[in-house]
Formats: sequence, structure tokens, C-alpha cells
Amino acid sequence: MQIHEFSGEELEDVASEFFMPAIARARPDYRGRVAFQELDAALALTQWRHRGQVSVVRTDRMAARASADDLMLFSVCMAGQSRVRQHDRFVDLAPGAGVLNDTRSRYEWGSSTETRSLTLLFSRELLPIRTTEITDCCARSMDTAAPAMHMLSSYLNRLSEVADDLTGHQRRNAGRAAVDLLAMTLQDVTPSVPGADDSAGVLLDVMRTHIRKHLADPELRVEELARQHHISVRHAYTLFERIGTTPGAYLREQRLLAARTMLSNPRYARLAISSIGAAVGFLDLSTFERAFRRQYGTTPAGWRREHLHHSGPLP
Repeated sequence: MQIHEFSGEELEDVASEFFMPAIARARPDYRGRVAFQELDAALALTQWRHRGQVSVVRTDRMAARASADDLMLFSVCMAGQSRVRQHDRFVDLAPGAGVLNDTRSRYEWGSSTETRSLTLLFSRELLPIRTTEITDCCARSMDTAAPAMHMLSSYLNRLSEVADDLTGHQRRNAGRAAVDLLAMTLQDVTPSVPGADDSAGVLLDVMRTHIRKHLADPELRVEELARQHHISVRHAYTLFERIGTTPGAYLREQRLLAARTMLSNPRYARLAISSIGAAVGFLDLSTFERAFRRQYGTTPAGWRREHLHHSGPLP
């Protein structure tokens, strides 16, 4: 285990080394401590302690330059209070609460109290959940009273205590077991809709599923979505407020996520950028490129050059 104590002036360098590249700001009296335990390739557990007001921002441009490992972060607040923002959703973290975040989207974290947390860093491919569902789970509040969340929090805490005494093979298995526990815990988060067992929550689930299945339909707009589900546009907005977004923003986010996945897949390497845009509902190339740049800080072509890795012969 590597342990490092640092000041506010060193925070950005420490975050880049043990967490992810970000812009960090801290008060002059800030003091931090990180304990880093590597469990496997692209799998690690870190303990963080922050004393003093601090904020961390990972910009869209930084996120667009994320590594091919596509790292995910799962953090458990052990003490103090903090706030996380991603995908235009806010989560207030109190002791026992956990939150999932990805490194390929803008991320904000801040705290004005002394905080202590555990963060599991791992490759997205280790999480046996579809990409769209993972994104839905990011920046969602996890019920601290849920048995699965309590078990996961206890497991990570215990793993951080004994990891140094494990063999390399045992650390690898223990780390992957933590990711499996996280997948089980996320079942309580998806669809992460307050009151999801009532009719409104069920309807929202149906509408979100409809959006993901019909991304290629350029006529799919808020008005059409409301009409097909026999509700008013105003009611559609009210439903999506439950997950901290709007129907239009959710549709745009899902389209861009689908486009990003296609641009990173060798299977679609010969497909024109305009065709990929059309496949997810953007008939106008300039509109697609503008929306993609605004979301990820680069053009679709730039993303493809940066992230496309050929794993075999192209079809």
C-alpha cells in the first residue's frame, strides 16, 4: 500500500496519480492523505482523507481524453459530508452513502468538512451491466439502510485493512468480488426512481426504455413521447424530474452515449460519421458534431481517432 500526505498545492498532482486528472481547488489550511492499494490491473482501492474546504472538477475535455480502460469509480463516504455532480445530477453524501461515477463524463466533487472515503477504481468491462444501465446508475443516491449497500461498505472497509496481507492472486479475486458485490448493490439503484413501485415510477421506466429502443427515430421528441404514452408534455417533464433531468436532456444523453459506443467499436470503423449520427437520431451532421463536442469536448472524428482500438480484422 502506498501512503501519501499532501497539501492543497499538491492536490492536483495527487489526484492525477491516484484518482484521475482533474482541476482541484483547496483552502490554504487544507491537508489530505491517500492510501493506495493496487488489487489488479485497472483495479484498485484507495482511502482518502480531506481536512479543509476542497473542490475537484474533471472537465468535459479531460473526460474526452480518458484512457482506453474506461475507469469507473465507486466511493463510500465513511465520515463527513460531500456533494457529487455528474450527468446533471447532484448527490449529497453522508456517512454510509455510496455513489458510482465514470471517468468519461464531466465530474464535480466538493466538501467543506473533514471527510474520509473509500474509492474502488475499476475497468468498466468488469461490471456485468449494460453501458446504458451503468450510466443510469451514475450519480444516484444509494440507500445506506439497504442490506446490499451495508454489506458492500463493510467489505470494502475490511478489504482495505487486510489487502497488504493477501497474495497478489488473492487481492485480484477480492477486488473482483467487490465489483460483483457492487453489481448486486446497483440492482437496488436501477432504475433509481423515487417511488418506482407506484404507477408514475413504472410509467417513467417504460418511457426511458422506449427512448433507448427508438434512438434512431429522428421524430422522437418530447411531444411524441408524451403522445405515445397518453400523457401531457407537462406530465412528462414532471416524471423525468424524479431522476433529475428532462425528457429532452435524457434523449440527447442516450443518443450521444450510443454514438460514443459506436465510434469506439471496430465493427463500425468504416461507417461514416454522418451515418453514425443518423443511426442514433441526428440527421444533420453539424447538429450531431456540435452536440457531441459540447458533451465530450471533442468531435466525433476526434473521439474515434483517440479511442478506436482494432481488436481484429474489420468486417
